Amino acid sequence: MTYSIIGILAAIILLIINRDVLWSRSGSSLTQTQQHYRRFLIGVLCYYTTDVLWGFLEAWHLTAILFVDTTVYFIAMVAAVMLWTRYVAAYLENDNRFGSMLYHAGQLFLIFEIAAVLINFFYPVMFWFDESGGYHAGAARYVTLAIQLLLFTLTAVYALYIAGKSEGTGKRRHLTIALFGIAMVLLISIQVFYPLMPFYSMGCLFGTCLIHTFIYKDKEAEHNTAIRLAKQKAYKDGLTGVSNKLAYLEALAELETAVETGELTEYGVVVFDVNGLKAVNDTLGHEAGDEYIKSGCRLICLQFANSPVFRIGGDEFVAILKGEDYAD
Repeated sequence: MTYSIIGILAAIILLIINRDVLWSRSGSSLTQTQQHYRRFLIGVLCYYTTDVLWGFLEAWHLTAILFVDTTVYFIAMVAAVMLWTRYVAAYLENDNRFGSMLYHAGQLFLIFEIAAVLINFFYPVMFWFDESGGYHAGAARYVTLAIQLLLFTLTAVYALYIAGKSEGTGKRRHLTIALFGIAMVLLISIQVFYPLMPFYSMGCLFGTCLIHTFIYKDKEAEHNTAIRLAKQKAYKDGLTGVSNKLAYLEALAELETAVETGELTEYGVVVFDVNGLKAVNDTLGHEAGDEYIKSGCRLICLQFANSPVFRIGGDEFVAILKGEDYAD
């Protein structure tokens, strides 16, 4: 029974921290990378389920059912690894040889494992249970763990190598995958010598928590960038490129708050009106009028280069002066 506790806790934690991904009703709301991550999480949950059942079935000495569960356990384990390789290739945006190699290696590994468990029904190459219900590992079980050690080691080394040459988000992503790989290598190595201890589940728990932490940071950064770009677009005048009336009203509110709190004591507000715009539009056309407005705007921006300039009407502009421009 004690064996199953780790798997139960790991599954609960995974469900809680990844609820935004797992409970998304529509796959369209997730990016392609997040969809790969969601499949990987489902694969890990399936593995946890078989691992938890194993503890109960072993305690109750239900050997026949335990044999079936162990068979599914190995397939679920390798399927999770295969889904992990796909997620890593997408998360690191690796369209290179390594990404392709990792992707195909995961598929081949799953095919090998399915073949091994099928053979195990007729000849115990993967595992068997003795008459008293004791579990024994076969040679193919060690091959399965060795392949995983190789995949996680290669991925960790590659990710560390790329992280050393990267900066920002790219560096953080590669370090995340490297730490996942290192953790799995260490815990799988222990699992080799202690097959009846849930070290593999511990590795998956640590890895999914680690990845979620950095995915959240990436998602938050992308969200903030999207808001900033949308705000810039909403606050920009399409004709002149300076800030528009909406931006001016917000700047005015901030100015009033700064004055009320005593944070700002010296400032100037200059209002401009471009002369003769109607005459230009009537005699030369609206295109010439637009050029006239843009020329006037350039003169204002040139004169008050250190101050924000706003277009608040057809031919009306405002500059809010602070610092050097105010002093001048």
